[in-house]
Amino acid sequence: MKPLDLQRLTARPARPASLRRRTAAALLALSALAIAPLAQAETTTTAAKAAPVTIEAQALSAVAVYPQRELAASVIPRNESKLSAEVSGVLLRWTAEAGSTVKKGDVLVEIDPTDFRLAVQQAQAAVDGSAARLKQAESQQARSRVLVTQGFFSQEALVGRDTEVALKRSELASNRAQLAVAKRQLAKATLRAPFAASVMERLAQTGEVVAPGTVLYVLADTGAAEVSASIAPADVAGLRRATDVIFEMRGQSYPLRLLRIGSTVSAPARTQEVRLRFAADKASPVPTGSDGRLLWRAPQPHLPAQLLVRRGSAIGVFVRQGDVARFVALPGAQEGRAAPVSLAADTRVVVRGQATLQDGATIR
Repeated sequence: MKPLDLQRLTARPARPASLRRRTAAALLALSALAIAPLAQAETTTTAAKAAPVTIEAQALSAVAVYPQRELAASVIPRNESKLSAEVSGVLLRWTAEAGSTVKKGDVLVEIDPTDFRLAVQQAQAAVDGSAARLKQAESQQARSRVLVTQGFFSQEALVGRDTEVALKRSELASNRAQLAVAKRQLAKATLRAPFAASVMERLAQTGEVVAPGTVLYVLADTGAAEVSASIAPADVAGLRRATDVIFEMRGQSYPLRLLRIGSTVSAPARTQEVRLRFAADKASPVPTGSDGRLLWRAPQPHLPAQLLVRRGSAIGVFVRQGDVARFVALPGAQEGRAAPVSLAADTRVVVRGQATLQDGATIR
């Protein structure tokens, strides 16, 4: 009998290649069956996400607001002048005290005019002398012309007479100019109000010796005053288009009209100066120097801050387009502030449910 080969009996038989292929296919089938429930769950989740979102939308015309803008403003005189002496001399008298009002042309200050009157007399005498000399030269010229025709005076001598007359005329014109200067200096000895004004400050003192440039009075024009305010560049366009602009003070409102807006932005506050004028009266209906508020309503429709949402780096609003929500970015919009909008008045704006919306979401 042959001995048994235990190693041969215990060794596993080699698997044929076909059997290995069938085993791999079975494993793949099992994997597919395991993954199928997961894929079905993911599809169910996606379908749930795509379910229509319940929102509420209203027409833009129904939700738009026109916010009121407000600025601190002051009434300032159109002219605030420091009146100075134009000539030297002793101040004889002043006529208006601080706080009083003066009319155009009223005398404010008189400076001792004695020296200026003497200068006028001196200039007048020079004019009279020049006029007399000119008259004499013209008489001699006329006589010389007659003598030339009679042969008793040469042509060269006549040319001399003509030259002398021309010189006398120039001398008279110069002296007349000096007289005008002297009269003007005399007029400057009296300081008059250049416009109807309120006296803000009197610096003139009787008996003082004043020189040209010495400030004697500070006057504020009581005529057409202006309203001044500082405005942010972002509000300039709205103010230009506004139709109802008012100045409010102590519960009273006064219509204004825009005069001009400065083109320069101040460095510290980043604002521009705006000037307005009272619309009703030529004179200011409120005292110069009064403080109040400049009010106007934005002419462009705005959306309230609670309707705005941020998506990415943009702030905007959702609008309804059929059954789809669309995000509309609003340039310049800021969180917490109403934002200007240029959409059509019948645009359907989402007013409820916009917080979780995404652009392109299905809505109902």
